[in-house]
Amino acid sequence: MDKFNKLTGVAAPLPIINVDTDMIIPKQFLKTIKRTGLGKNLFDEMRYDDEGKEIPDFVLNKPAYRNAQILVTGENFGCGSSREHAPWALLDFGIRCVIAPSFADIFYNNCFQNGILPIVLPQEEVDKLMDDAERGSNAVVTIDLERQEIRGPDGGVINFDIDPFRKHCLIEGLDGVGLTLKKEAEIATFEKKLEETQPWL
Repeated sequence: MDKFNKLTGVAAPLPIINVDTDMIIPKQFLKTIKRTGLGKNLFDEMRYDDEGKEIPDFVLNKPAYRNAQILVTGENFGCGSSREHAPWALLDFGIRCVIAPSFADIFYNNCFQNGILPIVLPQEEVDKLMDDAERGSNAVVTIDLERQEIRGPDGGVINFDIDPFRKHCLIEGLDGVGLTLKKEAEIATFEKKLEETQPWL
């Protein structure tokens, strides 16, 4: 997966609590096992009407937020079913960071496995960033993972916590497979030794 170190981009405000994975990517789009192509259906039922036309008032349909890379949203984001298609859809749209007061556990873990940084902040800090995000194309925010800082459009800084191991994996671009491949030499040595000492296996 792509490395994550520093991200500067437009933050889109989505002040909704309990956004579940079916809202993020509805069930009819789960037939694919590819991680690409789902961005156009991100928040499908909120973005499009029954005829498939864009709903102008939805935040990601507004010109200022069409290329948003950061999402500022409400508590318990990503609740519901465990579908990994939800972070796939966010990433395919271009969202690399989601900021909320809390996340559903499985969605939170899936974000790290797909190169998305989920940041948990107190509600009052999220409210400040939500206000910043309401500025449209001027809502440019910088996420510095190495320093664990969020810098708002006015230069204000908010610090955030993250598990050191998950931070390392994002900075190095390591998902579960990548972590395993880092041990490829040791695995090969083990398998060779096993073949020599227990050839019947």
